[in-house]
Amino acid sequence: MYIAIDTSTDYVSLAVVEDGGVIAESTWRCGQNHTVQLLPALSQILERTGMTLKETKGIVVARGPGSYNGLRVGLSTAKGLAFSLGVPLVGISTLAADAYQQASRGLPVCALLNAGRGEVAAAVYQLQGQHWNQLIVEHITSLETLCSRVTVLTVFCGEFAPAMAAELRSRLGDRAILVSAAANMRRAGYLAELGLLRLNSQDFDDPATLQPLYLRAPAITVPKHHE
Repeated sequence: MYIAIDTSTDYVSLAVVEDGGVIAESTWRCGQNHTVQLLPALSQILERTGMTLKETKGIVVARGPGSYNGLRVGLSTAKGLAFSLGVPLVGISTLAADAYQQASRGLPVCALLNAGRGEVAAAVYQLQGQHWNQLIVEHITSLETLCSRVTVLTVFCGEFAPAMAAELRSRLGDRAILVSAAANMRRAGYLAELGLLRLNSQDFDDPATLQPLYLRAPAITVPKHHE
C-alpha cells in the first residue's frame, strides 16, 4: 500500500494505492485548516479501506508550489510518516501532478496556480511516447508574458481565477484548451501514479533534505518601532 498526500492549496487530496490501482481517494476544500483536518482524514480513509499504516510501503507528497502553510503541513506529515514507518518518500511537483491529469491528450499541458499580485506559478509538460517530460520548469510569470510564448495548441489546467481564464481565451483564442472545473480538481491518485514511477525506479528523496518548492519567498513584515 502507498499513500499520496497533497496539501498544496486550499484543496487537499489523499489517495491510497495498492497493486498499481487507486483503492480510495478523498479531495475536499479545507481552507487554511490543513493542520487539524489532514491526519483525521487520513485515518478515515484508511479505516474505509480496512488497511493500517503498518501496511504502507511508501509515501508520495506534493512539494509545491503552493501555500506556505499547506505545504509545510503536508511535507512535515509525509516526512514524519516515512521516518516512523521506515519507508521511502518521494516529493512530486504540484504542477506536474496537476498537468499529469491531462497527459492523455498528447498535447503540451500548462499547469497554473494563482500566485497573487496578478501573477501565476506555471510549468509545461507533455507525454512524449511513454515519457512524461517537463518542457518548461516551474516559475512565476504574468499571463501576458506566458501567453506571448505559447505558439502551439496547449491545454491549460490548475487553480486560477475566472478572470484569468477569460484573459487566456482572449489572448490565445484557438491555441488554448481550458479544462473544465470538474476536470481541474487536483486528485492525489494522479500524484500517486507519478510517485510510483519514481518509487519503482528506487529514486527516493531524503526526508531530512526534501524541501517545499515555494518559488517566491514569504513576505517579511518589519515591526514598527514607536518613539
